[in-house]
Amino acid sequence: MQGLCPFHSERTPSFTVFPSSRTFKCFGCGAGGDVITFVMKAENVDYREALEKLASRAGIVIPEDDRYSNNSIKRRRVLDMNREAAKFFHRELMASSEALAYLEKRRLSMSLINHFGLGFAPNSFVKLTDALRSSGYTSEEMTEGFLCGISKKTGRPYDYFRNRIMFPIIDVSGEVIAFGGRVMDDSSPKYLNSSDTPAFKKSRSLYALNFAKNACSEQLILCEGYMDVIALHGAGFTNAVATLGTAITPEHARLMKRYTQKVIISYDSDDAGQRAADRAFALLGEAGLETKILRVENAKDPDEYIKKFGKSAFEKLLSGSRSRFDFQYDSIKAKNDIKTTDGKVKAASEIGEVISRVYSNVERDIYIRRISEDLGVPYESMRADVERRMRKNAASEKKEERRQILRKTEGFADSVNPDAVRNKRAAGAEEALLGILLAYPELIKEYKNSPFFLKPDEFFTSFGRRIYEAVTEENDAPFDIGVLNEKFTPDEMGRISAMIAARCDLTKNDLAAAEEYAAIIRDEHSKSLGLEELIQAKRNKLKK
Repeated sequence: MQGLCPFHSERTPSFTVFPSSRTFKCFGCGAGGDVITFVMKAENVDYREALEKLASRAGIVIPEDDRYSNNSIKRRRVLDMNREAAKFFHRELMASSEALAYLEKRRLSMSLINHFGLGFAPNSFVKLTDALRSSGYTSEEMTEGFLCGISKKTGRPYDYFRNRIMFPIIDVSGEVIAFGGRVMDDSSPKYLNSSDTPAFKKSRSLYALNFAKNACSEQLILCEGYMDVIALHGAGFTNAVATLGTAITPEHARLMKRYTQKVIISYDSDDAGQRAADRAFALLGEAGLETKILRVENAKDPDEYIKKFGKSAFEKLLSGSRSRFDFQYDSIKAKNDIKTTDGKVKAASEIGEVISRVYSNVERDIYIRRISEDLGVPYESMRADVERRMRKNAASEKKEERRQILRKTEGFADSVNPDAVRNKRAAGAEEALLGILLAYPELIKEYKNSPFFLKPDEFFTSFGRRIYEAVTEENDAPFDIGVLNEKFTPDEMGRISAMIAARCDLTKNDLAAAEEYAAIIRDEHSKSLGLEELIQAKRNKLKK
């Protein structure tokens, strides 16, 4: 069974499910594994949490297990600590006339302040640290949760956020996963955001999605900052979200795709904001989202616009949002004087490059006709220029694809199994043997009784050795690929799924085939031992 991969953007299906082994494999991005791996990647959770989510859906309660306690407790402790910190910041806000005056100046009502749980980090080096320590949290936990730093001079902890308005970042399940802090003056940095922690990945989190998810079936509004989001929610646009101190990522795009089909980009009107908008256009489009951009005129951002002109005026802006093509074409016309021949030629060339990368034939033809009329150039000439660029782009893409395939074949840039490049014959045999045993676990018992049964230290690659040990370890229960999720990362599970998929396409997957590959591995192991002995002998000779 095939379909579009949920872990990367694609137009032709490369995501394959293998019912016989209950595994999946994407031949585009390399993701793979079983249902547990899928949940781990899709939900950005660890093994234990993936198990709990699946068990919850099936109405099963998983007993406590010490094997998973460290990671689970670490994440749980950070989440509990963040909740305590959020309460601390909110209390400090209520006690600070200066911070409340700042928010009042920004026209934030008390109901909005409470709704978003806003707070204030006092201008103190240890007030939060002392409060959390009195609640039983250690300096190590506070550091790991990005709430305090450690002084290089004294070795003592200090509050990371100081003299800032604090924005708790809450996930869709209601947990406080991180914080953002904004200065109340012109000092730098303007915003300070939590780094990644056991409870938070900024590349996969969106501010206010916990509220917006209930109001975004029609569309989401993507903003640049916290204040824009809060202003929009305060005006009734509760479908607004923002990224968290980072540019939009493919993970952000796929996250939005889970809740809506359309996104309106509402970024600042300055050059940096427009460049960021163009990147967002590309990533959201690749994720299959209908995307438009909001052009805010006579104001820097939505927050300022709503304060100047009100909610109704902003609603009109939303209805008049532009497509990516309009956005790009307006930008090209703005920098080229199309009243002159030279400017018209440059504009036609630049927009022709944009049109050449449009996937739809119909959409491409509509754009060509529109531009030829607008610039006063013959339709056939414009179309020929676009088609020439398309052929050139296709040739470049094929060349890059061949280069990537060659690099993969040669084993370069292999972060999962870096040892493979040093002995391709041994690594290839290892993957083949493991693929057979993983795809046909009923052969494992027979293989373990074979004279070709290998010891783990006969494996050349450490990655292959780890899999082999897991597959052949003494266990009365039949082998299940699901147990590998405990010991291997999602990327490693993707490679394991590739081994299984490779064997599913072949007919020779019996014990004899497994023994053939085992013999190759043993042969390569013997050669490596012989080479080591020869090298050692030469070293000893040189010493004499």
